[in-house]
Amino acid sequence: MGLIQRLPEDDDNEMDSQPLEWGLIRRLFTYTAPIKGKVTALVILSFIRAAQLPALGWVMALVINGPITARDFSAIALGVAGYGVLALLTDGMFHYRQRYALEIGETVVSGLRADIFEKVQRQPMSFFHRMKIGRIIGRVTSDVESVRVGIQDVLFVTVIQGGTMVFAAVVMAWSDWVLFLIVLAMAPVIWAINQHFRVKLSYYSRAASASFSRVTATLAESVSGIRVTQGFVRQETNAGLFRSLLADHSRYNIALARTSAILTPILELNSQFFVATLLMFGGWRVFHGDMSMGSLITFFLLANQFFAPIAIIGTQYNQALVAMAGAERVFRLIDTVPDWVDAPDAVELPDPRRAIVPVEGSGGARIEFFHLGFGYDPARPVLRDIHFVAEPGQTIALVGHTGSGKSSIINLISKFYLPTTGELLVDGREIRTLTSKSLHRQMGMVHQQNFLFSGSVLENIRLAKPEATDEQVRRAAEQLDCLDLLEALPQGFLTEVGERGAALSVGQRQLVCFTRALLADPRLVILDEATSSIDALTEARLQTALIKLLRGRTSFVVAHRLSTIRHADLVLVLDQGVIIERGTHAQLLAAGGRYAALYEQFVQVDERV
Repeated sequence: MGLIQRLPEDDDNEMDSQPLEWGLIRRLFTYTAPIKGKVTALVILSFIRAAQLPALGWVMALVINGPITARDFSAIALGVAGYGVLALLTDGMFHYRQRYALEIGETVVSGLRADIFEKVQRQPMSFFHRMKIGRIIGRVTSDVESVRVGIQDVLFVTVIQGGTMVFAAVVMAWSDWVLFLIVLAMAPVIWAINQHFRVKLSYYSRAASASFSRVTATLAESVSGIRVTQGFVRQETNAGLFRSLLADHSRYNIALARTSAILTPILELNSQFFVATLLMFGGWRVFHGDMSMGSLITFFLLANQFFAPIAIIGTQYNQALVAMAGAERVFRLIDTVPDWVDAPDAVELPDPRRAIVPVEGSGGARIEFFHLGFGYDPARPVLRDIHFVAEPGQTIALVGHTGSGKSSIINLISKFYLPTTGELLVDGREIRTLTSKSLHRQMGMVHQQNFLFSGSVLENIRLAKPEATDEQVRRAAEQLDCLDLLEALPQGFLTEVGERGAALSVGQRQLVCFTRALLADPRLVILDEATSSIDALTEARLQTALIKLLRGRTSFVVAHRLSTIRHADLVLVLDQGVIIERGTHAQLLAAGGRYAALYEQFVQVDERV
């Protein structure tokens, strides 16, 4: 759990790239391809609105300088009417600008979330051992939401405010180019202020985003591990560690707010200072007859349109940094290269049962390990020189203490990982040359801790075969001799299992998983301590059915209990990643080696139970 031990961060520490990257912005807009017309319309509307805002000030100046100064009431009425029409057009276009911006933001967000989900689903198991689930959730939620704000608010608001400044500058230059040159001379001051604060804002925004990801990851792990937390009375300790994460996040947010709170007033103060400067120089020019009072009024009305966006753009810049940080993290996840993928020339695993002329006795798969070595970290092997053959229809039992390599063998057969050295053959084909999808379609797996999705019992069983009829599901349960147990649930097969199957007992969840595996009609069956969560009476009922069901199917069994091991065609005893004994149950007992000692321990445990 993240609360019990803080683990080193992964990509969250990469915070030294440029805060604004046009490559990221261009890539984000590739998600708007389905509504390209609305993007074009929004760009046009944004530029029109950028011109409309200074136009309102300019029309106001014209009315003041013309009809009001000349006391022409009819012209004043016409001027006010024209101003009103322009204001209505401005607000009407604002409605569509805002609406299109929201639609574009939602389109980008939906596309990003779909891509994240698709890419994560295709990652091998090693990826999920490295990446915390909370980090993935953080990318889908907070990071994508920051991108939404950047797309639908920051970008177009900045375009409008920047465009307003440009159009106001054009009119000011047309009104009095000398006074406008004074305005341009002040521009480097604004640039220098923004440049000074840019680095701090970039650092704090990225740090705040990274710290929030840690908070999200820890929260997700804590909820998943609540049994461990309460079982070891870690509530107060974990709460303290979580508060420290929150304190880090708050510290970065406060630092970001303080920096932003300094920048915005400075920009505002500079705007007022610039207005005062223009007032002084403008008054001097009017006194000397170099500028008319009407031009000065026009200039000041437009100067407000020129300076007002500065503070807004400063605020938007801060939000843009957060959006860029979110986009970088999202695309880093999307662009994560899997540790391995199916080879380009990989072929599907043929199912001889589907052949035009089925081969007799071909129901099971032939699995061959040839001097195979494997390590989750290649420098630290967990399996060494594994060599054996599972003939079609055979049951192979894997026995050994925790950490001996049983689950690693299961993971390799399932192609969740690839061998580091040696070969693994399925029906005579090296597993690397087979597509994962075709292999998994011919497999049925039942683990000790099986996962159930929210939904009904029937829906969870049908995950193995979505097209299965109700009768086929019932027949599978009947073959397992557990139909009455599933029908005895409150609503039978329509009983809701709850989140992660919480509405069912552990044993009931296992029965659902057994039925699901059988419904898939697999050639290769993997039972990884599958009966450890079932009571002895239910297991006794299942064992008879399992013997029938495993007949003709190749199966690998990892089990605590002895019932399945006794019937295995081959028992492999592992110790520290090496096969130290092999043979049938009777042969290994007669040999009096490690298996015999383990068997004696099992018998003693069973007798105590």
